[in-house]
This record gives sequence, C-alpha cells and structure tokens, in this order.
Amino acid sequence: MHGPWAPDAGHRCNPHKLLLDPYAKAVTGTVDWDEACFSHRFDDPARPNVEDSAPHVPKSVVVNPFFHWGNDHAPGTPLEDTIIYEVHVKGFTQKMPGIPDELRGTYAGLAHPVAIQHLRRLGITAVELLPTHQFIHDHWLVDKDLTNYWGYNSIGFLAPHNGYAAWGDEGGQVQEFRHMVKSMHDAGIEVILDVVYNHTAEGDHDGPTLSFKGIDNAAYYRLEDADRARYRDYTGTGNSMNMRHPHVLQLIMDSLRYWVTEMHVDGFRFDLAATLARELHEVDRLSAFFDLIQQDPVVSQVKLIAEPWDVGEGGYQVGNFPPLWSEWNGKFRDTVRDYWLQQHTALRDFGYRFTGSSDLYEASSRRPSASVNFVTAHDGFTLADLVAYDRKHNEANGEGNRDGTDDNRSSNHGVEGPTDDPEIQALRRRQRKNLLITVLCSQGVPMLLGGDELGRSQRGNNNAYCQDNELSWFDWSEVDLELLDFTRRLVHLRREHPVFRRRRWFQGRPIHGSDVFDIAWLKPDGTSMTHDDWNSGLADAIGIFLNGEAMPSVDRRGEPIVGESFLLLLNPTPGSIEWTLPGEPLGERWVVELSSDELLSSQLVRGRSLGVCARSATVLRRLG
Repeated sequence: MHGPWAPDAGHRCNPHKLLLDPYAKAVTGTVDWDEACFSHRFDDPARPNVEDSAPHVPKSVVVNPFFHWGNDHAPGTPLEDTIIYEVHVKGFTQKMPGIPDELRGTYAGLAHPVAIQHLRRLGITAVELLPTHQFIHDHWLVDKDLTNYWGYNSIGFLAPHNGYAAWGDEGGQVQEFRHMVKSMHDAGIEVILDVVYNHTAEGDHDGPTLSFKGIDNAAYYRLEDADRARYRDYTGTGNSMNMRHPHVLQLIMDSLRYWVTEMHVDGFRFDLAATLARELHEVDRLSAFFDLIQQDPVVSQVKLIAEPWDVGEGGYQVGNFPPLWSEWNGKFRDTVRDYWLQQHTALRDFGYRFTGSSDLYEASSRRPSASVNFVTAHDGFTLADLVAYDRKHNEANGEGNRDGTDDNRSSNHGVEGPTDDPEIQALRRRQRKNLLITVLCSQGVPMLLGGDELGRSQRGNNNAYCQDNELSWFDWSEVDLELLDFTRRLVHLRREHPVFRRRRWFQGRPIHGSDVFDIAWLKPDGTSMTHDDWNSGLADAIGIFLNGEAMPSVDRRGEPIVGESFLLLLNPTPGSIEWTLPGEPLGERWVVELSSDELLSSQLVRGRSLGVCARSATVLRRLG
C-alpha cells in the first residue's frame, strides 16, 4: 500500500509491509513478531522500517464461496425463551471424551454429536461463542509463553479464526465453521458470536502494521487531536476504531451482514459496545452505528446483545441502549452476588433485578428480554470459584497478580479453594445452586457460563484470558454429576413454565378484578413486604409468588398462556427459618420442585410451614 509516511499527521503507509485485506474471508498463518512486522524502526520510531514483512505475517486467502446448506434454517427462538450458554470453542471440547483427537478444540469438535448432545441435554437454546473472528496473539504474551486465549484481539472481521480449524487454514476453516452452524441448527440451537469491533490487534503507536494501519491509519482509528501519532484508547488495548468514518461503519456493517447471510449465525454480542457509540467523546445513544443497525433489513432481524460499557469516561451505559438491543446486565450480576454473599444491598434493588430490571428498560419501551441476566461470565470467577475464593489468584498470568478485578464478595470462613470441611463444602454447594436458581427463575434472558454446570474451577484465576491450557479447558474427568443434573432440571423447569419468561412486565396489582396478583412479595412470617422492608439495607429472606394464571400474553397460535404458579423461598441469611406458607388466594397445597437445601426434595409440603436451612433457595409449585 503506497502512501504517505507521516506519523505526526496520522499516516503510516509503508509499501514494505504486506497487509491483510480487511475483507478477507480466510487467513492462513500467524505473526512471528520479527521486527519486520512493524512499520517503524525500533531504534528510531519516526523512521520507516524498510524490511519486507511478507515472510513474517499471515496471508489473506481467496475461498470457495459455495456450501451445501441443504434445508438449514434458523431456529428463531424468541428472546424471552432464549437460554444462552457462553462458551469457548477450544476449551469446551479440548478434553471432551468421545471427541476424536484431531477434532478436539475445533469448530468440527463443537459440531460433533457428543458435544451437541451435552448442549441438548442441558437444555440451552443458544451458544454464545467467545471471539471467532481472526485474531492475533500479542507479542508480549508470546514472549512469556502465553497466548491470547479468549481472542479479544481481532484482525479480520470476515474471517473465522484459523486456530480453531481441523480442516486446514487455507479456506477449510470457512466450510468447517458453516458445518458447525448447520449442526447446531439441526439440533435447534442458535449460534451467537462475540464480536470485537471496538479495536484491532494492531495496538498503539508501538504496535505492528498488519492491515488497517498501513491502508489508512487516520481513517480507521481514533487519533489524539493534539498528537496525531498517538491513539485515543477507550478499550484499554491501545486503539479504538473510528466510528465516525463512513468506511469503518461500512466495513462493520458488511461484516455483520456477511456472518448472517453467508455464515447463517443468529446474533451478536458486541464487546465493549459503548465504544461503538462514541461519535466525539461522549457515548451517544443516537450514534450513526445504532442508526445503521436499526435501518438494516438483515442485521436488525437477529439477536443484538451489548456489553454496555468500555473503559473510557462515561462508559458504563447499562440501560441506555436503544430498542432492538439486549444488554449484559452488570447490575443484575452485582446485586444478585451481593444478595447471596451477604453484602449490604437494598431488597428494592434485588426486586428490580429479579423481575427484569424495569427501572432500567421499561421507560424506553423495552421489555424484560432487554436484560441478559448472569452472575458469572468468561471475564471473572467461574461459579465454583465465586463461592470458594475471597480474592483472585492470577499469578499464572505473569503480572504479579495485578491483573483482573477484585470482584468477589464471598465469605468463606477464611478457607479458600479445596477443603475437606463438610460444612463449608455443603455451604458452597448451596450457594452455587442459589445463584443458578436466581438466574434461571428471573425475568429476562439467562446466560450460563459454560462449565458452571459441571463445577468447573480455574483455581481462583478470574482473568484467564491468556491461559490456553488445563486451567481454562473443561475437565470432563472431574464433573460434578449432581450439580449437572440439578442445572438440567432447573433449565427445563424454566423452559416448561412460561411464568419464568414473561414477555411483559409484572403489574403488581390485582388481576381481572380479583384479589390475586401476578406477583406477590412475602416475608417469612407469611405477611406482605412493607415499604420499610424494601428499603432495608440488609439481604433479608424473601418469598416471591409468581402467578402462572395471570400471563398477559398468547402463544404463537394465538392461544392464551395459562401456566402453573410457583413460590420461591430465598434465604440468604446464616440462620434456618421456619417459613409460613401463604394460604388462599395464593395457594393451599405446594410441592417442592427444586431446592438447594439438600434435606428438601420433590415432596408434597404438609401443613402451613416449611423449614428451610441457612443460605438456601427453594422453588415450590402450587398444586390444584
């Protein structure tokens, strides 16, 4: 690419550098981090490096566009019925029994019947894959014998990452990816991609020149006004894509349309999506990017999920994305953790999160499905580690345990990690189930971190982005079978009963002129919550009655949705409770459907009270 070499003016063209085509559909090879990969000289950054980079960088591949899709069609699962499983392509199958060695850790491995059987038996409706766009392993990680395992370092927005290909990286990865999507669709499972359009792998002024920098640096990237040689960084990675430039917007929209029309994916989760909305400096809800999404006849029809924050000023935007969008609800994560791990949190906040966060979404005419509810994700502790560690243990990352966030709120009686103490083991088992029950019984779209259903641990590492090894891979030899069975039953409970996945907001008032509410909030003594109770700063026990007969909606055939009713008894306190159950009109007879209390099982409740143990959650179904 011939053009001006003038870093102070924002231009870094250097014809000695072989560049990836931004529209390449496949990439072969990787970067070996020779100095030739950089357009500047290390000893004098103002001068161009004239070494040929061709032997040291990946190459674009022209691919065969044809694929026999057969009768493939998108499952089209409504948002309110969606259950997301966030998973890493490689980590899920790298050690999975029954997967041939040559397919482990690949798209083909994910498409294997053994892998799909696990997903179907679990009952999830969509996989959300960590980044599968072509990405690069940072040189500073390679120098430490680590990798960019998570993949948040894109360099090709239309190319599936070649490192996950069993069929070769000279175009085979494209067909293999399509085969994986088709196999998922055949099983009724949607495929959502975690996409990283906010920055690229070229980094800041010290980074390599692999594609965009060498084509039109000043167009593709946000540069500092006072020093055009440097990059404005809202992402913490060195650069931010320039969403004000029409060709950048065109590239992103062309990429999104390609993955939908040619690769048949069902939706996207946008990493650090607040960055995409920065027209000038502030996050702008009416930015050109959102306008294009709204008006696009292809992209507007698939699932759109925002990670509604970035690392820049004013970047935390939970609740502020426009219609069509769902959001990772960070407030749900924090409030639910606080509630079960006994931190000070107003019950009012918990009530909002459990019912879909109407305080965040209702005023903008969005529905409960705008809230993607989770307590764990790839970025942070696994579920097992969340209840077993008081602090992060990221020493293996080689940064002196300074990376990652101190995001835990656990209370482990001074015992971290594995323990032989039966009381602490029982507490941890209950807490895992408590959190799962809350996520899967709340209104909104639940998301499970892949492996949480197995009891997967990362030994306290809450930032395993660079750990492409046993620390991150699923260990199928150490599966908690009892937890797996519990999670399956819980997922299927949600799928079978519409009251857990309403399309509209609770009204909290009598239904159809009766004295029965669509939702009722109860104290352990059987009385209703008061204003003072809601504003208490304590994580108190609470009962939640969900009236399945008060569903204000119809199914796809136009038939009224009338379902069963449930009562949830949540006790985050350190003491057991003799819970007074409600009588008519809420219900007289109840059966235990699921409980984290190991002394309770699927049993008929006799009498007007039920003993529940400390730090437990119980789901009762009304009979008759």
